[in-house]
Amino acid sequence: MKLPPATVEFSAIAAPRAVDEIESQIRAMVAQGLLKPGDRLPSERDLAAKLNVSRNTLREAMRTLERAGILEMRKGTHGGAYILHGSSDSIIDGLSNLYHLGAISPEQLTEARIWLSEIVVRVACERATEEDLRALDENIQAGRQAIADDRFDIRQRLHREFHLILARMTRNPIIEATMAGVMEVMGLFIERIGPSENAFTEPARDRLMKHLRKRDAEAAVKEMTSYLKRLQTRYLDQWAERRPPEH
Repeated sequence: MKLPPATVEFSAIAAPRAVDEIESQIRAMVAQGLLKPGDRLPSERDLAAKLNVSRNTLREAMRTLERAGILEMRKGTHGGAYILHGSSDSIIDGLSNLYHLGAISPEQLTEARIWLSEIVVRVACERATEEDLRALDENIQAGRQAIADDRFDIRQRLHREFHLILARMTRNPIIEATMAGVMEVMGLFIERIGPSENAFTEPARDRLMKHLRKRDAEAAVKEMTSYLKRLQTRYLDQWAERRPPEH
């Protein structure tokens, strides 16, 4: 258990925006490096006293920071509030919530995936290692096995993971997190429209791999964009067929 350094001093909070001020103070400490991943905050009683707030107010702020992916609330002997390592969970949850609320349309979702994938593939061509390419190969082979086994659930998960592997190849956590959020929502969308047979996926994967190995960014981007636009048309057609008629 690692406690923050003694130099970290919390300031008393004044109502009525106590919850917001607690969040801002802790976020600022993380941004400044005063609180680091793995650090445990003072106990609820001690921290409430330092901030001059009630424990209920503190708990509300802690819950908000937990939902934002800043803190992890642990139970047990070594329980308490811990600063988390970076995570894309908050981005994934945010995009998923927008989708469930109807703020992201299928057209916007599939369009965003095309645009983001163009960036990912271009950078992946420059930064991919042999280990990265092997990971893609393994994913493709597993996907083919899922097709042979008639396991749509596994196939569609592997196809989404293919894009996550590509995003990791950029070595950019912002791109990785954004792609993770987009692919999570894509999974929700695919669940709603149901299974489909996309025989053009595997040949497109093979062509893309050739371009990646040659470090031919233009050809790789063209291949990915062409594939995703074709898939977009298929998905939107399925969506239109399954959507109940408007009255």
